[in-house]
Amino acid sequence: MSQLDLIITNVGVVLDDQPRPQDLDIGIAGGRIAALAPELAATVDGTAAGTRVVDGRGRLAFPGVVDAHQHWGIYRPLGEDAYSESRACAQGGVTTALTYMRTGQYYLNKGGPYADFFPEVLAATDGRAVVDYAYHLAPMSREHIDEIPMLVGEHGVTSFKVFMFYGSHGLHGRSQDQSAFLMTPPGERYDYAHFEFVMRGIEAARQRYPERAEAISLSLHCETAEIMSAYTRMVEGDGSLRGLEAYHRSRPPHSEGLAVTIAAYLAHETGLPTINLLHLSSRKAVEAALLMAGTFPHIDFRREVTIGHLLADCHSAHGLGGKVNPPLRPRDDVEALWSYLLDGKIDWVVSDHACCRDELKFGADRDDVFLAKSGFGGAEYLLAGMVSEGGRRGLPVNRIARLTAGNPAQRYGLGATKGSIRLGLDADIALVDPGHTWTVRAADSESVQEYTPFEGFELTAKVTDTFLRGRQIMTDGVVTTEPAGRYLARPTT
Repeated sequence: MSQLDLIITNVGVVLDDQPRPQDLDIGIAGGRIAALAPELAATVDGTAAGTRVVDGRGRLAFPGVVDAHQHWGIYRPLGEDAYSESRACAQGGVTTALTYMRTGQYYLNKGGPYADFFPEVLAATDGRAVVDYAYHLAPMSREHIDEIPMLVGEHGVTSFKVFMFYGSHGLHGRSQDQSAFLMTPPGERYDYAHFEFVMRGIEAARQRYPERAEAISLSLHCETAEIMSAYTRMVEGDGSLRGLEAYHRSRPPHSEGLAVTIAAYLAHETGLPTINLLHLSSRKAVEAALLMAGTFPHIDFRREVTIGHLLADCHSAHGLGGKVNPPLRPRDDVEALWSYLLDGKIDWVVSDHACCRDELKFGADRDDVFLAKSGFGGAEYLLAGMVSEGGRRGLPVNRIARLTAGNPAQRYGLGATKGSIRLGLDADIALVDPGHTWTVRAADSESVQEYTPFEGFELTAKVTDTFLRGRQIMTDGVVTTEPAGRYLARPTT
């Protein structure tokens, strides 16, 4: 065996195919996993001559989380967000962040072609992130659809997104001027016809790059603008509901279900087989997703939920900081999501991390949910929340690993290097103490967001140490200040 740079010993290693942790040491060389064996630290020659040994103190060793849904730079300058929010990632055991990006208001606040826009994105985050990262991009105009092959071939962008409600509904509520908000060219509309042509453009790219086809997919935020606009007027006009329950009622679950159905038929019409249904938040949304999967078996649907929708409901979340799209739902929907997840109907769990600081999050009336901005952070609670609540419900640790790392890595073109503790893969590892009970406090987070909807929640597992490509980026809960994250062109090799 060649000289190892690092050995992590005294851990229970979580492997994809084993429901129970395995008593193995992890040997790392050149940033990759080079050995998995019992008592490796005691048997490898040359340990005293340069191999560092880290005592895992009986922790569980999970594969580093591949958080497939974040929003760096949506409310703050991208470079600043990449630094602070990637530290929150490391704090939560997230070693790879896939973050959404589009032209228009928010993010870089500009329109134009991705040929000009995306290099600015890459430059803004270069050397800033503590964890590895990649981008999903949203084709907002006809020009962007034409650029899809360039984005795949030159930049390794293999995942794209459609926001189904943007055509006539704003990011935070009703909106009257979508072309100004989206910064789309005069005469173009962001509507179902555009979504169809996005799908056709992505399928054309899959045909052009057959060796990358399985890594090229479209993700959809499934809500229906017309339903939401009508219900928002009803809820605001009635005035009897307040807070997160009012927001839930203004964006009802059947709005999600209807959008899922439309997205599925468009995928069938266009022949695009790789569809991801994002942050499904309700029983009706998942029911619709499963119905469409049965109706169109030739479409490879993947279903995503967030840790926010699994831990909090519209009554238990701490204040209006819990405003998000789709909304937090009542407890019955939370329990339905867990039921689907335990039955294997959910493919991965994400944070939907979108740092929005207090001064921007809340309106002049801090109690008016319709004035508040949408989105909140949560990457730092993703793995701990899944081990805490999933463990309580009997979810095996290897399924938690697949839901938080292996499945999204495979779908999004990272499976050759990320997502599992396996020989030859990047040594991305999160050590979790499964017996550490603690209370969530926003003040303890590495994120610069000053609040969290999980404030006061009790979790029963905690991430203590995080390794990125064999480099320890969090030690005993302390995150490094040195960014070592890299942009990942996909599919990785």
